[in-house]
Amino acid sequence: MQKKVDFLVVGTGMAGLIYALKVADYGSVCLLSKNSIDDTATSYAQGGIAAVMYSPDNYKKHIDDTINAGAGLNDEEIVRITITESTERIVELIDWGTHFDKEDSGKFSLSKEGGHSEHRILHHKDATGYEIQRALSKKIREHPNIEVLENHFAIDLITQHHLGEMVNRKREDISCFGVYALNKDTNQVETILAKTTMLATGGLGNIYQTTTNPEFATGDGIAMAYRAKVDVEKLEFVQFHPTSLYNPGEKPSFLITEAMRGAGAILKTQKGKTFMKKYDEREELAPRDIVARAIDNEMKLSGDEFVYLDATHLNSNKLITEFPTIYAKCLSLGINISKDMIPIVPAAHYSCGGIKTDKNGCTSIINLYASGEVASTGLHGANRLASNSLLESAVFSHRAAAHAVVHLKNAIHIDKVPDWDAEGMVLNEEMILVTQSKKEVQSIMSNYVGIVRSNLRLKRGLDRLKIIYKETEDLYQKSLVTEGICELRNLINVAYLVIKLAQNRKQSIGLHYNIDYK
Repeated sequence: MQKKVDFLVVGTGMAGLIYALKVADYGSVCLLSKNSIDDTATSYAQGGIAAVMYSPDNYKKHIDDTINAGAGLNDEEIVRITITESTERIVELIDWGTHFDKEDSGKFSLSKEGGHSEHRILHHKDATGYEIQRALSKKIREHPNIEVLENHFAIDLITQHHLGEMVNRKREDISCFGVYALNKDTNQVETILAKTTMLATGGLGNIYQTTTNPEFATGDGIAMAYRAKVDVEKLEFVQFHPTSLYNPGEKPSFLITEAMRGAGAILKTQKGKTFMKKYDEREELAPRDIVARAIDNEMKLSGDEFVYLDATHLNSNKLITEFPTIYAKCLSLGINISKDMIPIVPAAHYSCGGIKTDKNGCTSIINLYASGEVASTGLHGANRLASNSLLESAVFSHRAAAHAVVHLKNAIHIDKVPDWDAEGMVLNEEMILVTQSKKEVQSIMSNYVGIVRSNLRLKRGLDRLKIIYKETEDLYQKSLVTEGICELRNLINVAYLVIKLAQNRKQSIGLHYNIDYK
């Protein structure tokens, strides 16, 4: 089966939905969702979205905070673009029906998080992402030019490679013609041809054992784009959120938003001692890489499996009002956050690198765009400043849409693309092989490529990953495609990139901390 559209969007989080809404008046749009339109990483985002709204805050302060958090590896032009366009994008989200919390005076209630010099985080209680997803999904469903295909898993980008041409990384005219996608309801692979394709597939947290990412965050967009020979960068910078709820076996790990530390919650050892002052003068409000390493070090020194976040000294009514989701979750586990300290551990949270894009969301492949966590715009540098990610999605999906609309007239459909060839393939019944290999990848990455790294650990991780890669490719080549084996391939691809780029980074900076370099 072949489908032809003007705009193809892979991913239905904030980045994909904003782009879809902005291009929909100019042509047909097809949205692919791996699961359902509302089941996205955006909907899990608790904290909020950073933007300059009132004095004494200003664009320069937000720009400086972003570059300081990113250890100066940010693209300064991209930072300036993002921050100076922030207010306009917030107004647009509000016009589309997003509700942010307000004070009695009618002004927005702004919180402060680690690395920020001012209160500038807009939020909807502790479920900001869910509120943004709700508003955008409603607009998407109402638009007559947008078709949503749920339960469709994008397998590979279609390029000249599928026309029998040689494609390598030196070729400068690689073009994207759409994707092959597995319809999970029919188990058939469909050919979706598009004049332009947007990848908004989210992150890669599940290369690790412990992550705040939903289980479907398996690096799909980065992996399929890399196989198509796209340029990637900065994947060594994986941000670990300092405070996920310690609840062994739960996936994804439940996030305890940084806004709770912004409200005054304090980190303590299991013996009740505070420790952040000896790591950074900003204490609990230091950037995430510093806080995560501090917690990791305290756990190694003590041998404990977790530390505590103490909010018991804060106003109990305010805790319940501002953090209702966290309060309810903890209470379900017998933890009353107004009386009991919260056990927490760092968890893989956000990829600061990804598919390299320019200021219009364009990748190195013609007619292929990327936005959101899958992309590396240059905003984050070596470490993402808290709550800048939702803002980044809004800004660059807007800019990518503007670019795609203008260039649509130059793009065409390719009619000679062959359908997916499954001849000779068999349904692999050895799912235990896929399951076990996935666990091995996650164990390798957690043990050797986590918060603290070394040259020896990176080499050992890569050596073991190569064995799993060969085994998986052998299995894939003779099997009918399933979501499980495709996700495993993607996890391996992305894990390889994280390790290789970590090996190439001969310094400790930001989120990449290697004990062999100062």
